[in-house]
Amino acid sequence: MKLFFLQVAPDSLNKALANQHGIPEPGTQMNLWELLLAGGWIMLPLALLLVIAIFFFFERLIAIRNAGKLDYNFMSIIRDHIVTGNVTAARSLARNTFNPVARMIDKGLQRIGKPIEAIEKSMENVGKLEIYKMERNISVLSLIAGIAPMFGFLGTIVGMVQLFYGISATGEYTLNTIAGGIYTKMITSASGLIIGLLAYVGYNYLNAQIDKNVNQMESASAEFIDVLQEPTR
Repeated sequence: MKLFFLQVAPDSLNKALANQHGIPEPGTQMNLWELLLAGGWIMLPLALLLVIAIFFFFERLIAIRNAGKLDYNFMSIIRDHIVTGNVTAARSLARNTFNPVARMIDKGLQRIGKPIEAIEKSMENVGKLEIYKMERNISVLSLIAGIAPMFGFLGTIVGMVQLFYGISATGEYTLNTIAGGIYTKMITSASGLIIGLLAYVGYNYLNAQIDKNVNQMESASAEFIDVLQEPTR
């Protein structure tokens, strides 16, 4: 009977420690949710960072794509109106087109009659404002890309503390004793790196889309200045 208790007690203690850290018993399988829960409380701020990154990525992606939508014939129509001297029709078209390029052109149309340098400066100021609108909140992704791995590193420290605490509490260096700390260490580190990587890729992808829109704005601005220097009919 004494031998029976000596055999059962360590196993019961190890199972209790494993359950405390969310570690499954031998022979059982963990699903993804259970695996994430084994990471401990550090997974809460990491989950919040992931939600914020996803929200701002898609919010900015939709805004940037909408900013890049422009009728292929827009500048051709503007050119025809300017060449024929119908500035009013050109301004009406620019005002009714919700696009950064159209707002730049509208500002240039308002300055017709002034020196070319003044027109270019006005359009450049509008362009800077439009670029700022596209880049708004995109820095959040860059911030998450930097701090998510740091939270994962914090989870590594917490996991090591749990590991050594388990060893000191039981006096045993068994797999079940150290499993909780190892789970916390590995899961939080991996989650932090993955979230940081996703945020970094999303940040650079959005910057690439903004660069495309900026090139479109610069091309339209140069074309508009060329049109102003053509003789009217």
